Amino acid sequence: MLHAGDSSLLSSARSTDEPPLTTPRDPAREAARRELSKRMYHENDPSLFQRALDAFWDWLDELFNAASSATPGGTLGLVVIILAVLAVLGALWWRLGTPRRQPTSSATLFDDRPRSAADHRAAAEAHAAQGHWNQAVQERMRALVRALEERALLDVRPGRTADEAAAEAGRALPAHTDRLRAAARDFDDVTYGGRSATEQSYHRIAELDRDLDRTKPQLATSSAQSTAPHTRQGAAE
Repeated sequence: MLHAGDSSLLSSARSTDEPPLTTPRDPAREAARRELSKRMYHENDPSLFQRALDAFWDWLDELFNAASSATPGGTLGLVVIILAVLAVLGALWWRLGTPRRQPTSSATLFDDRPRSAADHRAAAEAHAAQGHWNQAVQERMRALVRALEERALLDVRPGRTADEAAAEAGRALPAHTDRLRAAARDFDDVTYGGRSATEQSYHRIAELDRDLDRTKPQLATSSAQSTAPHTRQGAAE
């Protein structure tokens, strides 16, 4: 015969034999995802910028390690190569200057302040004495063209470019055509191309200026040659 205590023991034994309550895998995963997505779990997470920066530094570190392992001398050899490349780039920048827009045909030779050839020559010599070769080349080219205008070999035209002046002067002084074009190129490179002039380029233009000043124009020679046969024919008649 069972007593009350015995029945309670049986019921407790029967309850322990039942399997524990379990949740299926997919609903459990979804519940965990919802729980972990709460704001309270992400208050100390790095920002998007910080994560991107960390990824960049990780990539750079891997790249550096791969390059150093493939470079003779390891890390030291890679550093030497990088320094050599930087030195070459610095030398090119110092020699060629900052890249700029190429000169256009609308760039004029003179500004709005009319000055004589002597004034431009004096300014060029002053710049050359101080080693300011860019300004010296510019002023000497202006002196050269202004001198041709003063001799009426070029018409006075404020909007003229250096290339136009060289082409027009070359027709009157054909023996100096190539040097005139080279001088115009030096002027454009310095003024609009971002290049740096040298002492040699200044002296080339200065020498051309002096030579042009002593050269007689081709027009005068042709005129004399064309009138000489008529003079001789008239004398013979």
